[in-house]
Amino acid sequence: MQSLRDLRRRMLTPDISETKIDVRGFHVKNEESKELLETVGASFLAGYGYAAEAPTAAAAEHRLETVPTRFRGFAYEGAGMGFAVRDALRPGRPRHVAGLLAGRGDAHVYMIYVGVGWAMARVPRMRWGQLYAPDPLLRWLVLDGYGFHQAYFHTDRYVYGQYRHPRFPWPAEGPSGYADRVIDQGIGRATWFVGGTDVDRVTEIFSAFPAHRRADLYAGAGLAATYAGGADEAALHRFRDRAGDHRVDLAQGSAFAAGARVRAGLVVGHNEVATQVFCGMSTAEASKVTDVTLPRDRDGGATPAYERWRQAIAAEFEGRC
Repeated sequence: MQSLRDLRRRMLTPDISETKIDVRGFHVKNEESKELLETVGASFLAGYGYAAEAPTAAAAEHRLETVPTRFRGFAYEGAGMGFAVRDALRPGRPRHVAGLLAGRGDAHVYMIYVGVGWAMARVPRMRWGQLYAPDPLLRWLVLDGYGFHQAYFHTDRYVYGQYRHPRFPWPAEGPSGYADRVIDQGIGRATWFVGGTDVDRVTEIFSAFPAHRRADLYAGAGLAATYAGGADEAALHRFRDRAGDHRVDLAQGSAFAAGARVRAGLVVGHNEVATQVFCGMSTAEASKVTDVTLPRDRDGGATPAYERWRQAIAAEFEGRC
């Protein structure tokens, strides 16, 4: 049985070289940021590997909990992808992601949904119905994960070519066109990596996108800069200044990152610096903003609850940043 699990891990887990900055051709700001981003990638792949090998979600949890605090969320994101891939490739109802969310993964629900989006990018479209994302509010994070994956692995097309799907087919019930916006949030988050956490490079990349896409791109980058880190306080101030009218979008993304870190009990120093710069408050306070603005009606409509939530968070920061 152990040999079967080892084989499954080798077959399903991407090569670690795929996360190397030199292999990806991403901008290198300095060795420190390069090491950070590669550690993030390695932590993601570690979580993916634990999920590929473990007989159950509970068995993977023990190994996921050993990942250092700063990087544990990325490991759970990888586990979300790994278990989603397994669910998509097996007959019957999905059970692995559901099991992960039923345990300690509940604290990492945002990252796990994003990880399901990575799986969406890797499994055949005919199997997307096997992807487990039952919450009508949070399911949009799957598309954030999809956008990140595409920008990370198909950078020329999605980042430098500004490619956008003419009509993304998921979720089938719509609303039409909103999927592209959430994918853009994932592209913006990935651009923090593509740009090597260099705020000048990231804003330069964003300036090449059509103006109507930049709010979502900046929101994604604000999330990444807060959750992953990689820029000091002075650079974050410059990022906020260069964002111009999109400062509030940076703040909204930063607050999302704060909510994810606080819920999982993974707050570290760079999170506090980022939320102070982008949101004008502590990480705990920024997380509370995401709690008090949570929509009571989580179902869809002309404007998805997820977008209403984002708008309500952004409104809390009007005049603050």
